[in-house]
Amino acid sequence: MSELTAFPLDESKLPFKIPKDTKPREKIMKLGQMITDRVPAKLRRLTVEDPEYWGLASIVTDEMADVALKMKVRQPMTLPELEKATGKPAKELLAACGGSTASSSAAESTASSTAESTASSTADAASTGDEEVDLRMAWWGSQDRHDRTIKAIELYESLHPNVKIEYEYYSFDDYFTKLKTLVASDQVWDIFQLGGNFPMYIDKIYPLDDYIASGVVDVSGIGDANLKTTQDTEGHQLGISNGLNSYGIAYDPDMFAEAGVAEPTDTWTWDDYANAANTIHEKLGIYGCSSMLTSEFIAGCSVYVAQYGDVGQYSFFNLDLTGMGFDDPQMLTPYIQMRADSIKNEVYPDAGASAEITNIENDFLVTGEAAMAWVAANQFPTMYNVCQEQGRTLKLATLPRITSDGPSGAVIQSSQMLCVSQDSQQKEEAAKFISWFENDPDCNNILQGERGIPVNATVRETLSANATEGQQIMYDFMDKVSKFKMPDKVNVLSPDGQDEVVDNYRNYIQQVVDGQITAEEAAQKTYDDAAALFTE
Repeated sequence: MSELTAFPLDESKLPFKIPKDTKPREKIMKLGQMITDRVPAKLRRLTVEDPEYWGLASIVTDEMADVALKMKVRQPMTLPELEKATGKPAKELLAACGGSTASSSAAESTASSTAESTASSTADAASTGDEEVDLRMAWWGSQDRHDRTIKAIELYESLHPNVKIEYEYYSFDDYFTKLKTLVASDQVWDIFQLGGNFPMYIDKIYPLDDYIASGVVDVSGIGDANLKTTQDTEGHQLGISNGLNSYGIAYDPDMFAEAGVAEPTDTWTWDDYANAANTIHEKLGIYGCSSMLTSEFIAGCSVYVAQYGDVGQYSFFNLDLTGMGFDDPQMLTPYIQMRADSIKNEVYPDAGASAEITNIENDFLVTGEAAMAWVAANQFPTMYNVCQEQGRTLKLATLPRITSDGPSGAVIQSSQMLCVSQDSQQKEEAAKFISWFENDPDCNNILQGERGIPVNATVRETLSANATEGQQIMYDFMDKVSKFKMPDKVNVLSPDGQDEVVDNYRNYIQQVVDGQITAEEAAQKTYDDAAALFTE
């Protein structure tokens, strides 16, 4: 099988010299792989020794390769289709293909004939293996998440040599900045990650229902309750959850001991929390508590409302997302007052300081500038590992309560999900990847529950049996929270527009800090903003 590793070349018969001294052009490599009809080249990546490479390299620019790579083999594309696929205007596409100006009809003909030419070069590809599939994927998260996800993608590509996944990763804020631009241009990644704010992007999600029905997406190991965490109000499966999650308070027990403060219990109250934070700040000169991204509003403000009355009596939004889940805005006042006081007294970082926190690794708890931090449970193992490298040990406490014997307000929910984009030209292939990502044991052995407790029961059991110290704390925490009394039904969705409500809420708290408004007024304004989401 020597032909698998080499292709005989007689350079003396070539009308040009092979530029072996230059760095191979990746786009030409990909294009050569795409159009080749040789079995050896289909079974390995091209090299500069292959005719597909040196032939294309002599006549094709990178701009031309960009266009050709967007074309599908044996599927001619019209110019409008090419415009959408590449994000390039017609004039630029024609220039890339060596044209100048042309009428709309002539341009369309040019694009179509180019696609047909590419397809004819691959006429025998069907007999030698699957066509090359190019997918785009993106997510946000910590560096640990980035590293693990990339390794998982590399494993998938090794198992499916015809699939190439171009990936992007961002901080939380940068991810959604990028996503909004892609939404506007109808170029959302084939596979993309969404959390509780997914209703904002629901028009860009392609439901998995048909793929589940056909068996392309396997949900046999995922319970109905876990599937419902990523369904819309009509029961459509918008994605598969990356993991089960809940919120808590990560803390450094040594800092508590140094400040002479008792560690949290499972029934500690908001007064206990505030007193601990204040004392730690006074004694150690650091923040009593830090905030990780948007956790504080969801885990604080929303949970606080759910701690009133009986279990399930109140929620921030009602179950069917048609209105508010409570009718007295002043239920928010004590919590807002506590938050404003902690910022004013520098016990809690203000908006400017909080903006410096871009990922888990630089949260103030991790850097030693705070003794506590609001976290989602899946974030804890990464925090734990980074602090362990510093010689520090962290613990994970449940959220405080209004009264020690009152409702916890805690719920088990989806951390995020992977979705198929409506803009994708490879929806089924994207769905296949999502199914593998959530169900494959080897993949999840790489991921190690970084996005939350796996929803597949078999995967969950396997990982739990081999958990690291930080992961085991996460598993124990989730097991503890799952035993708290909870409502029969919980709202797993957030309404479109919640992000603006959260932004305004933060501004109102700052206004309380500055003495511009009272906590009562901030509570009323926050309530009114949220209620306005449901008015026409």
